[in-house]
Amino acid sequence: MTEANVETREFQAETRKVLDIVINSLYTERDIFVRELVSNAADALEKYRHLSLTEKPEFDADVPLEITIDCDDKKHVLTITDTGIGMTREELETNLGTIAHSGSGNFLEELAEAARKDINLIGQFGVGFYSAFMAAKKVTVKTRSWDGSEGHEWVSDGGGTYTISPCPGLHRGTRIILELKDDAHEYANKFTIERIIQQYSTFIPFPVKVDGKTVNTVQAIWTRSKSEITDEEYTEFYKFIANAVDEPMYRLHFSADAPLAINAILFVPKENYETLGMGRMQPGVNLYCQKVLIDQHSENILPEWLRFLKGVVDSEDLPLNISRQALQDNALVVKLRKVLTKRFLKFLDEEAKKNPDTYREFWKTFGIFLKEGMTTDFEYQKELGRLLRFESSATEPGELTSLDDYIGRMKEGQEEIYYINGPSRAAIEHGPYVEMFRKRGIEIIYTLEPIDDFVLSHLREYEGRKLVSADRADLRLPETTDTEAGEKKDQAESLPEDKVKALCSWMKEVLGDRVKEVKPSSRLVDSPAMIVNVDGFMTSTMERIMQAQGQDSGLAMAGKKEMEINPASPIIRKLADLREADSEFAAMLVEQIYDNAMIQAGLLVDSQEMVGRSYRIMERIAGK
Repeated sequence: MTEANVETREFQAETRKVLDIVINSLYTERDIFVRELVSNAADALEKYRHLSLTEKPEFDADVPLEITIDCDDKKHVLTITDTGIGMTREELETNLGTIAHSGSGNFLEELAEAARKDINLIGQFGVGFYSAFMAAKKVTVKTRSWDGSEGHEWVSDGGGTYTISPCPGLHRGTRIILELKDDAHEYANKFTIERIIQQYSTFIPFPVKVDGKTVNTVQAIWTRSKSEITDEEYTEFYKFIANAVDEPMYRLHFSADAPLAINAILFVPKENYETLGMGRMQPGVNLYCQKVLIDQHSENILPEWLRFLKGVVDSEDLPLNISRQALQDNALVVKLRKVLTKRFLKFLDEEAKKNPDTYREFWKTFGIFLKEGMTTDFEYQKELGRLLRFESSATEPGELTSLDDYIGRMKEGQEEIYYINGPSRAAIEHGPYVEMFRKRGIEIIYTLEPIDDFVLSHLREYEGRKLVSADRADLRLPETTDTEAGEKKDQAESLPEDKVKALCSWMKEVLGDRVKEVKPSSRLVDSPAMIVNVDGFMTSTMERIMQAQGQDSGLAMAGKKEMEINPASPIIRKLADLREADSEFAAMLVEQIYDNAMIQAGLLVDSQEMVGRSYRIMERIAGK
């Protein structure tokens, strides 16, 4: 080749500035340049495959469609070759000598700002090829178009110029030769390149060979029809994408064209590793665009409370190589997030109806995440409400019911859904709050986890029916005809109204500021007393959580509790008499009744004082 055949040209002014940004500003996360060049190679192969269906090209028609990468760690040279569509001389100059965005006046300002924030933006701005200069001190591009026209060579050191010259003897496609910088020799190591390919380009739909070894052996099965994929293939793909050894509990494979083009496979593992003491899980779903990784373990395409999911989402509608930062604010990503979340929650609802036993296992393992979603994400409360499961007075121990099933069993005239929290089913059923529910045959939901009160108080209502905690002071249960006679009998055995009023007033004096009021109860059956909350939102459970976290809720809740007493209880009836005969001992009993009621509400009391008082009471009894 003579020097006369070599033409030296200057980069377009904006291209020179782009190169300067790439070389001098984008100095972290260098691995990106391999992804960019492999992605470009895959695009060239895809274009040739599409063109060959219509043009039937004869030149190099028998050359296989593939990407080969050669690593020379002695000469510190990395070579990436594809057998794709190739480029003519004019295309070579247009594609590598100019920037398509040159019409944008503030393009360079945006790129420079992006470069300081996130290297991934290099692809978003259409300058992926120039990422080669992050690692290379000299880049040579040898290419020959699919039409068989003469091949050409493009060479630049990333400065202000490049050369183009004829290059005979080339096959169809493009070869990029990178002479690596002194601090980038690692990219001539095949193990480094294999790692990058497996991280970013595993699902490229063409063989990617590194020193003769195909490294992208896992298929992008999400692009295939579900009917073509075997259970074994799904399981193997899950094991690869989730780094797992077992089978998933659930899988959801779906495609959509509107409002976005989506192909997704989502898996639910069998284990919740957060409950196994392995720390907070990171998101496990990767975002792809046309099989090229955009965001690994993406924090943007699903809510944080679905972080237990594993899988892939591929959307052709997203800009290729959109940055992680841009993902947070991109309107398409917001729409994608909503579509994926609603589709997965719908899938869970369908599975719960189809196979309740499997869903029960899912709920026991991952229900805590859905509860987290209920308390932090108002947008999906309706869908999450259908998925909630609890024990209730109508279920056997260990069996769960849904809110829909509860509504289906509601008594005539019942307008509200009732629930009560406790440390165990036995503790709830032996407590005072469910006595009238049991007597009237009204179902009550048992919430056995501290977070459950937050979940139901955030939900507030379901299918038009309010959710009401049984420890509320203003609770009024619907009357049923089969219990009216029994309740009239209880009323006949109660203290007279004037004595009740006097007793309540005196008990309030004894307890002071610890309670807002002492009043007769309309819902106690056997227990002498119980603590109820005047604040309709702050339940006893919430106060227990605050206490467990070391927050002093005592002052915050002072004066917000009421104590209800049962005028038909033998203890309360005797207390009324004892108040007049021995007011000091009667006051001691009031203190004990209050502490007992607080314990049944699950709230803390001064145990030393209570134990000492209990002994004094026993001494008085024993001495009589």
